[in-house]
Amino acid sequence: MARRPRHVLALLPAAALALTALAGCATSTNSGGGTTDGGIKLVKEGKLVTCTHLSYKPFQYTDGDKTVGFDVDLVDLIAKDLGVQQEIFDTQFETITSGASFNANQCDVAAAGMTIKEERKQSIDFSDPYFEATQALLVKKDSPIKSLADLKGKKIGVQQDTTGEIYANDNKAANGYEVIQFEDLPLMETAVRTGAVDAAINDNGVLFDYVKEFPDTAVSAEFQTNEQYGIGVKKGNTALLTKVNEVLKKAKDSGEYDKIYEKWFGKKPEKK
Repeated sequence: MARRPRHVLALLPAAALALTALAGCATSTNSGGGTTDGGIKLVKEGKLVTCTHLSYKPFQYTDGDKTVGFDVDLVDLIAKDLGVQQEIFDTQFETITSGASFNANQCDVAAAGMTIKEERKQSIDFSDPYFEATQALLVKKDSPIKSLADLKGKKIGVQQDTTGEIYANDNKAANGYEVIQFEDLPLMETAVRTGAVDAAINDNGVLFDYVKEFPDTAVSAEFQTNEQYGIGVKKGNTALLTKVNEVLKKAKDSGEYDKIYEKWFGKKPEKK
């Protein structure tokens, strides 16, 4: 998936800072940095700082005073291997994909339910794929909408800067619907429940999770876009990228990845 700027930017500075603190995110990083026993340089001593964009449940979201999720658990494995602790840095999605967050030494890695795309590879490096996703259609439970064609003359919600937005726009002319843009996932999902839009499109993982929490909604269709998520690192940071790939492979080979997957999705990943 591609993702989205934060609606919380519109809040007063004090409120925004409070939200950042609640998410357990740093507002700045230690310019001194640190180095692991294996010689991998990090932006903060004893920390593996992860850039993400909250909220994207179940991949990363705030639960009480902690940031939790599938992505968080995977990166915890990397941090443990490095002998450090993971720290979350919540930031706008486009600052991750553009490489700006890495260039400003805000984080070491980025895990944000982020689809590997060729244009993003120009700005950041990606790990091997760790999750397969596709686009899906969220509707009210009693809705007759089962396809994009059923949306003719109606409104479809999209999350700004996502692959769902791209897919909706690419198919707009053929299906005759209006695309309504939202700044983040929760706003888009709520718009379906309130009837502000007739349907919404986003990655299947987050929408199926939403339906479990809000059974008055349903996923009525999926579209095979064959997307794969990757963990991002600063362009040219080969040492850290190698370590990330090493840990991901080890987790998959040992079955640890399957355990984490089942924890967050209620089933083991399909084997190919």
